[in-house]
Amino acid sequence: MVANPQERTRRRLSTEERREQLLTVGARLFAQNPYDDVWIEQVAEIAGVSRGLLYHYFPTKRDFFAAVVQRESERMLRLTAAEPGLPVRVQLGAGLDAFLGYVEGHAQGFRAFHRAEAAGDPTVREVYRQGLAAQERQILAALAADPETAPLAAELPAVRLAVRGWLAFMVAVCLEWLEEPELTRAQVRDLCARALLGAILP
Repeated sequence: MVANPQERTRRRLSTEERREQLLTVGARLFAQNPYDDVWIEQVAEIAGVSRGLLYHYFPTKRDFFAAVVQRESERMLRLTAAEPGLPVRVQLGAGLDAFLGYVEGHAQGFRAFHRAEAAGDPTVREVYRQGLAAQERQILAALAADPETAPLAAELPAVRLAVRGWLAFMVAVCLEWLEEPELTRAQVRDLCARALLGAILP
């Protein structure tokens, strides 16, 4: 008997490919719906797998959403990683370009990541907050490595608060930009860059 195409596809996917497929479906659903309105059965149906297989990868919906959030957090950090030796102003432009490219290319994942704060589950919220904290540390490390901004280390509490506020500002701008793309990517980049430099530089 010849297997149907879906069964052949199911066999061709490696463990990591299947996991990525499920996370991609999850990102889309969590981006479009509140946490409580997403059902594991719906994810399995869209992905063309059994509920049992999905639960093999992710024992609970909480684990599944946390994995979606974690994946997007790691992706953002990789794209915006600092390059040693470059001035902050240069890194900021390049990092924002990469980040906005991610926002455009992975809009569902970006939206899903930022829906995590509204999820009622404390584990999911903690994964989200850890992701934001990692972004904050990455920016602070880049500031500390640049001679122009290194003196700000003496005012770390104020700078940390400014960076934290800027991250919230950038998220709000990007979410609005996805809904109403009236500005070009370059205009959004320059807006966000000016906001950060204006917040931390005298």
